[in-house]
Amino acid sequence: MSLDIIGPEAEALLDWITLTEAFEAGHRLPRAEVADTFLYRGKDTLLTRSAWISGLGLAIKAATIMPGNAEAGLPTVNGVVNLINDNTGLLEALVDFALVTKWKTAGDSLLAARRLARPEAREILICGAGKVAASMIEAYRAVFPQARFTIWNRTAVTAEALAARIGARAEPDLETAVRGAEIIACTTMATAPYLRGEWLSPGTHLDLIGAYRPDMREVDDTALRRARIFCDSRATTIAHIGEFKDPIARGVISEADIVADYYDIEAGLFTRKSSDEITLCKNGGGAHLDLICAQYILQMWRLKNR
Repeated sequence: MSLDIIGPEAEALLDWITLTEAFEAGHRLPRAEVADTFLYRGKDTLLTRSAWISGLGLAIKAATIMPGNAEAGLPTVNGVVNLINDNTGLLEALVDFALVTKWKTAGDSLLAARRLARPEAREILICGAGKVAASMIEAYRAVFPQARFTIWNRTAVTAEALAARIGARAEPDLETAVRGAEIIACTTMATAPYLRGEWLSPGTHLDLIGAYRPDMREVDDTALRRARIFCDSRATTIAHIGEFKDPIARGVISEADIVADYYDIEAGLFTRKSSDEITLCKNGGGAHLDLICAQYILQMWRLKNR
C-alpha cells in the first residue's frame, strides 16, 4: 500500500457541501472511540487527538503549540494528521494539519447551519476576524450564496480589514449587528460572554465555535435559556467546554436541554421545529470529526491522482 502525502494544494479539490455530507455519513457508522493526550514543557505543548471509527479508519492528529515561534516569524501551531487503515493498521496517508483543521472546523458548523438555520436566511454576522472567521464566510457562501455578511470584532480595524478583503461590511456596535442577524457565528477567544441573548431576534441560528476550554464562553445565560440547544458531540462539549460546563454547573441549563448531537441526525432530532425559534449549536470539534474530514480529503485526493 502506497503512502499518500497530502498538502495544502489539495484544497482546490474540496467542496463544502460534500464535506457536510461526509460528516453525516460518518455519524451513521458505529460511534467513534476518541482520546486526547497532552504533554507540556513550559509554555510548549504537544497535543494528540486520536479517533477510531469502525468501517472508516483511525486518525491521530498530532499538534505542537510553540508560542515562542512567533518571535522568529514561525507558525506557533504545527502538526500532521496520520490516517491509518481500519483493517490492516497500516499508515495510509499524512494530511496537512492546517488543511484538516480549517475544513473540519468550518464544515462542522456548516452542517449545523444547513440543518438548523432558516434556508431563506440572508443576514449573517461573524463575530471575530481571524482565520476561522474567514473560513466560515467561505463555507456559508456555499449554502447561502445570496447572504450579506457583517463583521464585528473587539478591534474595529481588524474587522474593517477582513470586511474589505471579502466584500462584507464592518459594524462596530455589537448589539446593532446581533439584532439584524439571522445567522451568527461566534469565532472569538473570549473568556467571558460578550453576546447577550436579549438581542437575539426570533428565528436566529447561532454557531458557537470559539470557546474550547472550560474557562471560555461567548454567549450569556439568556441566550442559552432562549434557544433550543444542539452540539456536534455531547462527548466533547458537555464536560470540557465552558459554554455548557459552566451554566450546567450553576443550574442555568441541564444536560437534558441539549436536544441532539450529530449522532441523532438519522433519528430526525437534529432539526429546527419552527421558523421563529432560536437555535444554538456548540461546535466542540473532536478527533472523530478530524478523522472524517481527513478521510474525505484523502478520497478527493485519490479521485484526482489515481
